[in-house]
Amino acid sequence: MPKLASLIAAAALATACSSAPAASVQRSPSPVEGALAQGLIAFVADAGVGVLDPATGRSAIVAPVPPGAFRVMGPVWGPAPNVDHPVLYFTVHDDRAQERRNTAGVVPYNWIFRVDPFAGSIEPLAASQDSMSEGPIGVVANSRYLALSTGCCATYEVDALDLTKPSAPLRVISRPPDQAAFFTEGMAPGDSPLIAVRTFATGAWYWLNAEAGVLHSFPLKLGPDDGPIAISADGTLAAVALPNQGAVVEPINSTLPIASPSASASASGPPASASPSAKASPPAPASPRKVNSKLLHPDGLTWSPDAKLLALAVNGEIEIYAAGAPDGPPSAKYLTGAGVVGVSWSGPLADRALTAVKATAGPQATVDALLTATRLPAAADTAANRPLTQVYLWQFDSSRPSPIESIADATPAILDKYPPLAAGVVYHHWAPSDAWTLLGGCYRYRVVITGSIAPVAATIGLPGSTPCSAKPTPTASSTSSPTKAP
Repeated sequence: MPKLASLIAAAALATACSSAPAASVQRSPSPVEGALAQGLIAFVADAGVGVLDPATGRSAIVAPVPPGAFRVMGPVWGPAPNVDHPVLYFTVHDDRAQERRNTAGVVPYNWIFRVDPFAGSIEPLAASQDSMSEGPIGVVANSRYLALSTGCCATYEVDALDLTKPSAPLRVISRPPDQAAFFTEGMAPGDSPLIAVRTFATGAWYWLNAEAGVLHSFPLKLGPDDGPIAISADGTLAAVALPNQGAVVEPINSTLPIASPSASASASGPPASASPSAKASPPAPASPRKVNSKLLHPDGLTWSPDAKLLALAVNGEIEIYAAGAPDGPPSAKYLTGAGVVGVSWSGPLADRALTAVKATAGPQATVDALLTATRLPAAADTAANRPLTQVYLWQFDSSRPSPIESIADATPAILDKYPPLAAGVVYHHWAPSDAWTLLGGCYRYRVVITGSIAPVAATIGLPGSTPCSAKPTPTASSTSSPTKAP
């Protein structure tokens, strides 16, 4: 029996021997052949986003990406509305050559995608035009929130998304210059709002509260180059990636502090009080332990559901370590040479098997479709007309009637009654100016392009998002005269 299979079998036996009497156990769905009792390890590799069965070592790509076209971060497991199993979230940054005034190319966007590997579905949650950075970093999640850092050059902001809501915008938790710049490094388990962050300027670590927007002191003394970290499902163990010498496992207290936070996320103003949902702190478990100190820096870490095993994304592969093993080599390696840079381990999936996993088409079709939808009209895309072209953008909820969807011109009356979102011309395309303006789900956008040409109006949504009203999307139209306010 392979080493990893032996470890899994031993862990399952120990769990069975220590379980409560049958009468008090909550029944779970009937197991299926090849059931994923130890969950699935999701990964990002050169070929795209995939999943691996740790019991067999078999894997499947669920969201392929073309080589070199995109920078993909994640993946992380999280909930989805109206779905009874965890799904995958990952980010994409378009790394293809950017367009210029006299050359073809792309307008680079950051994207957040959700993939249901058992339904074979992929959908965009948000898109944000980004010509300055290489895309989101530090994508982390638990059973309620997804958080990430975006930006560059000391302007990193932290954004969070409530995954339990069917349609919700990203919330900015910290944004320079009014708040500090943070790197997201990990997240407390369960539905906790605590995000482990490292300060850009000093390297100091804090809990950043996604609900209250305040800082709490961090329970571990970590260095300015440590991280990312992974916290076990019971919240008592943290695996920390070191700058070199592999990783270290330390006891951690990941409950919400009951004392007032140590500082506010804001650069000025008094600290806010702690959330009233704070709980008492449990005692700390065992002492720190090295994990293969001969390794260089791991790119990602993740715990098995029972915290008996630790998976590292390191050296382009997945390495598995027994939690209680001495400092030394892994017990198993997978996907050697595949270019793995991120890992996330799901909870048990007793009613699922790897054979039920379905591949999607991947994110490229969605990314390219948005570029097509945001192309300037040919008459406006000339050297003479581009400087005169004006772009007006409005957002509305397609699940209910809205006067915005009939706007045909950006008249003074319209602009006064319906203030537009910030948007402008980017060479041969138009794009929103603010981060994460374009959202999926029920959100739709009315755009009017005018100034250098007769007004051209159209309604768009993130490709792959079906209008909630089930009405067909209006086609582009033009009018040469102002239109009265709806």
